[in-house]
Amino acid sequence: VGLRLQKMGIDHVHAHFAGMAARTAFWINKFFSITFSFTAHANDIFSPRQFEIGLDKVCDSARAIVTETNYAARFFRERFPHPADGVHRIYNGLDLSEFGRADFSSTPPLIIAVGRLIPKKGFGNLIRSCALLVECGKSFRCEIIGEGPLENQLREQIDELGLQNNVELPGAKPQTQLRRRLAAANVFVLPSLIDRDGGMDNLPTVIMEAMATGLPVVSTNIGGIPEMVVENETGFLVDPGDAAAMADAIGKIIDDRPVAQKLGRAGYERARTLFSIE
Repeated sequence: VGLRLQKMGIDHVHAHFAGMAARTAFWINKFFSITFSFTAHANDIFSPRQFEIGLDKVCDSARAIVTETNYAARFFRERFPHPADGVHRIYNGLDLSEFGRADFSSTPPLIIAVGRLIPKKGFGNLIRSCALLVECGKSFRCEIIGEGPLENQLREQIDELGLQNNVELPGAKPQTQLRRRLAAANVFVLPSLIDRDGGMDNLPTVIMEAMATGLPVVSTNIGGIPEMVVENETGFLVDPGDAAAMADAIGKIIDDRPVAQKLGRAGYERARTLFSIE
């Protein structure tokens, strides 16, 4: 790869993810004196794989480090030997024109969640929140869109809690269908956790997509999520794993359409200001 880059006259490479991609760029730099930078995302910094070359050495050799949130930028500045002005926070961008707008007309209200069915997404807590909402007499439907290793476990939880008429796991959806489901919803929920290996969400694109649709968002106060969701302005933030607080936050939105619309409008404006690809 290094020889090909030299022949092409390329003297700098940028790698995405601070794992194997950044290590590849590190060795190209060592053998061919081609400088490199990299973008760090989430698990590649919060629960990294073990490599012969530590992330400290990669950071020390990189010309620049890009990451997606202020939270992650602070993480780098505090832990790794790199000039502070060489760490850059650049939010991801969305083409907002590709998204429809929520009209909050679903009856009963639709709660939507999207993500891989893995521990750090915390979908088991959302299902517990749904059980609490049913106990309070709330009428709603909840769709958790995605696939992953916890699917059977989550289906069993839905059955054990008697939520078959309220909570659905429809599997993964293509982007066009996903956007339609977002526009049909009343609230977007992402109950993110920090998993046993330290893995967590950094700047979940699905929250951006929900905000671009004009949906209020209920999520947790970890990683860069509070840089997206502003408490009581674009949605609500709760502690990870607090199913009761999450149920209360969801209930406030599905019970009050004007509140949902107000939060959703503020979320759209925040997405337009911070996350538009323009």
